[in-house]
Amino acid sequence: MATVMDVTQKDSDILEEWSSKLKSVHTTRAEMNMLVMDYLEKEGFKEAAEKFKIESGINPTIDLQTIDKRLEIRNCLQNGEIEKAVALINEIHPELLDNDNLLYFKIQQQQLIELIREKDVMKALDFAQTCLVERAEDGDPDVLTELERTLALLAFDEPSTSPFGDLLNLGHRQKVASEVNAKMLEQENQESVPQITKILKLLAWSQQQLDNKNVKYVKMTDFAKGTLQLS
Repeated sequence: MATVMDVTQKDSDILEEWSSKLKSVHTTRAEMNMLVMDYLEKEGFKEAAEKFKIESGINPTIDLQTIDKRLEIRNCLQNGEIEKAVALINEIHPELLDNDNLLYFKIQQQQLIELIREKDVMKALDFAQTCLVERAEDGDPDVLTELERTLALLAFDEPSTSPFGDLLNLGHRQKVASEVNAKMLEQENQESVPQITKILKLLAWSQQQLDNKNVKYVKMTDFAKGTLQLS
């Protein structure tokens, strides 16, 4: 029968073997730099991308000047300046909101949320009736659910602590801003999701599949630090 020390030694050997195999996989600095540049481009970090271009010698795959408008729109959405964001979107991609009803609903939903945040009840109700109710009546159950959740905030004296308070979190603004950014990239025939994000999602999915099958393997438990642990 194996002792605890035997198992511990075996686990240590497996980790060491795994680490050795990882080190044998050669990823060039140029490949890593391209992943970094791709992330900076997609997420709209223009200044960082310009500096990284100088430091790494990696040329961007897009004209960095096009990032300016995307970044301005993103900042507007993150700051709750929804009407300004819509005007800018229509300026650079005039057909986007006409052709993507769900995206437009999410932006208008955020506008409604901002009115509720400002406690402008009458304006919020008028905006919902004028701009959102008709969209909810189109038959999309997700749209109707989201509209109901948003309007439910009006029933609470402190909507931020209500069961629907997540809508008032700044993270909700960030979510809408990210979706708009991704759609604009698609309009510009660019991949909307950074390659590094796809890689991490694939890693997380693969590990989940192994966990579901109770397979013993070396698991990355902390993506940011690259921490490995035997599952």
